[in-house]
Amino acid sequence: MNSLEQQELRLKNQQAVIGIFGLGYVGLPLALRFAETGSRVLGFDIDPHKVEQLNSGQSYIERLTPDLILQAQAKGFSATTDFARSSEVDALVICVPTPLNQHREPDLSFVINTLEAMLPHLREGQILSLESTTWPGTTEEIILPRLQKRGLIPGKNFALVYSPEREDPGNPNYSTKDIPKVLGGITDACTRLGIELYRHAIAQMVPVSSPRTAEMTKLLENIHRAVNIGLVNEMKIVADKMGINIHEVIQAAATKPFGFVPYTPGPGLGGHCIPIDPFYLTWKAREYGINTRFIELAGEINHYMPRWVVQKVADALNEQGKAIKGSRILILGLAYKKNIDDTRESPAVEIMDLLQEKGADIAYSDPHVPAFPRKRYYHFDLQSVELNADSIASYDCIVIATDHDGFDYALLQQQARLIVDTRGRLPQGANNVVPA
Repeated sequence: MNSLEQQELRLKNQQAVIGIFGLGYVGLPLALRFAETGSRVLGFDIDPHKVEQLNSGQSYIERLTPDLILQAQAKGFSATTDFARSSEVDALVICVPTPLNQHREPDLSFVINTLEAMLPHLREGQILSLESTTWPGTTEEIILPRLQKRGLIPGKNFALVYSPEREDPGNPNYSTKDIPKVLGGITDACTRLGIELYRHAIAQMVPVSSPRTAEMTKLLENIHRAVNIGLVNEMKIVADKMGINIHEVIQAAATKPFGFVPYTPGPGLGGHCIPIDPFYLTWKAREYGINTRFIELAGEINHYMPRWVVQKVADALNEQGKAIKGSRILILGLAYKKNIDDTRESPAVEIMDLLQEKGADIAYSDPHVPAFPRKRYYHFDLQSVELNADSIASYDCIVIATDHDGFDYALLQQQARLIVDTRGRLPQGANNVVPA
C-alpha cells in the first residue's frame, strides 16, 4: 500500500489529523466543523493573539461562541503559530485572504507565504487543499511547481486539490456543513482523496474535472452577484433622479414568478468575496487578450456607490444650510451586511473615510463591532456609540450604512435631525429621511 492509499484509508476512517491554515471567517468555522465530526484539528495562524484566544477557549468571531471553541477543544482542537508543525497533519487546508493590492490587482502573498512556511515540513502522503478564492490556474501554476521541486508529485506521493470556500456569514439557513463543496484535483486520485477529506464534514460533494474548473466556478458565483448588484445600484441612481422609490420597484418586480431574481441596492459592495473576486478574473483574462468589459463596468458602478452616498449626504446637509465640513455625522452599521460583525471591505468604512476627508466629525454605532478593527488601509480610533435619544439628536446627520435589526428605527426617526438611508429601511417621504 503506497502513501496515498494509506492516506485515503486514514481519511475514510477519520484517523487523519486536519490542519487548517488561516483561522478567520472561513478557516475557523471549517476547523470547528471538522472537530464536530470527530477529527483531530490543528489550526495555524500568524496572529499570536488569535491563537492565544482560541487556546484559552475564547472567540473573536461573534457567531462562533466560546462554547463552540470549548467543545472543539474537548475533541482535540488546538491552534498554533508554529508552521513547523505542518508535518504533524495529514491534510493541509489553506483558508487565507486573497485581497487586491492598491492597483486592484491580485495579491497572492498570503497564499504564497503560507505555502513557503509549510513547504520545508511537508511529507509524502499528505493532501493539500486550497480554499482561498483566486484566478483560474493558481493551483497548477503557483502551488504545483513548488511541491514538485520538493519531490512531492500529486497523484503519486502527494495529493493537491482546489475546493473554494462558500461561507455566507450570518446566513441562518446554510452553515458550513450544509453548503455543497465543489472540488477539483490535479489527478483523479487527488480528487478521490479530496472527497474523502471533506465528505464527513460536508453534506454534499460536487467533484469537477480540474482545479481550474473549481476556481472558475467560485468566480462565476461571485461575479454573478457583483454584476446584478451593479445593475440594481445603477437602477437606484436612475430611479432617484426620476423621483421613484427603487425598493418599491424591486418589490413589485419580484412578484413575477419567473425570469426575475431580486437584488437589493446599497452603499457599495462588502465582504471578502464580491468586491474582490471579479477583478481576479479580469486580471487573468487580460493574459488571454480578453477585455471583460461587462464585469469591469459593474465594478465601476459598485466602486462608485460610497461616493454617491457622500454626495447625497452633502446635498441633504446643504438643504439644511450646512456643509459636510464641521458637521457631526454618525455612521450606523460598520459591518458589510446586517446582523454580523464582519467588516471586511465594508462600504461603511470608505464612506467614513470620504466624509472625514471633507472635514466631517465622524462617529459610528454598531452593536456587533464595539471598537473599530485593524485594517490594511483605514484606521479610526473610535468606539461604537451607544444609541439613545440624546446621542441621536446630537448629530447633524445619521447615515444608515448597514441596517442591523438591533437598531431602534422608530427612535432614530423620532430623534434624528437628518437620516440618509442607503438601505431603504425607513419609509420614504418623512421630512428627516433622505434615500441614498
